[in-house]
Amino acid sequence: MRISIVIATKDRSAYLARALSSLDEQIAAPSFEAIVVDNGSNDDTKEVVARAAERSRHKVHYLYEPEPNRGKARNRGVASAEGFLVLFCDDDVLLPPGFLAAHEAAHHTAGLVVNGPILNVADYDRRPKPSLANYSGAFLCTCNVSLSKAAVDAVGGFDEAFKLYGWEDTELGVRLREHGLRRYFAWDAYLWHIKKPEDETLEVLTRKSIEKARMARRFLDKRPSGRALAATGAHPLNLLRAKFLIPDALLALYAGIATDPHANPTVKAIAQAQFLDGIYARELLRALKQ
Repeated sequence: MRISIVIATKDRSAYLARALSSLDEQIAAPSFEAIVVDNGSNDDTKEVVARAAERSRHKVHYLYEPEPNRGKARNRGVASAEGFLVLFCDDDVLLPPGFLAAHEAAHHTAGLVVNGPILNVADYDRRPKPSLANYSGAFLCTCNVSLSKAAVDAVGGFDEAFKLYGWEDTELGVRLREHGLRRYFAWDAYLWHIKKPEDETLEVLTRKSIEKARMARRFLDKRPSGRALAATGAHPLNLLRAKFLIPDALLALYAGIATDPHANPTVKAIAQAQFLDGIYARELLRALKQ
């Protein structure tokens, strides 16, 4: 077995079904298996995986991890993986036919962490090609990354103390880099990340921002470096901004514009970004005081 695809999921069976279906369409792919780790779903995720296993020529496995914890779910998947490489992707993705072949080809030498472009699109019908705007300098992003299973095992996998959204992949990337792995960005190993507007509500994004700020504290406790301070926004200037320059009235203004159905789309996007940045900065300040 060459590649084990690990997908952690929770209550997103419709997305998951499309992701698994796109694995059936792979061309010139190496031997692979799909491992779906159900992270406490209440929908028909198990049945979706069972149907995929019946129709697919490759192996499709179902695992259940009841505690909502992305790191723990992915560790369960890695533990059962039979592939030389582990490839992490999300449940809300669509994979081009050459996706797995591109990841395989990118591992042209040992010790690589291969990331590919992530193209955020509003629906399944939009399938653009990657551009320079899709480049990422992240060392490891679990939406689209592959590396050897042995490397993940050698550094102990994901830190399961990251129980909320955010930073668990960044922290694993730090340990992998310290272990001697090198990052490689493969332009051909791109995927489409489905971000439907009706699912990406301000409420959902606000919750993620708050959780990410709280997990930033965990990251900084483990990695109290200047680089980590810059990455998390925990440097003095940003914390002063959070304390004095983001009043409730300003956040309310941004939120109002971001949710106004009549506002200009560009203005709405800017307002939403400013609101979420402010929420993150203020919650980060609170988390660091605890």
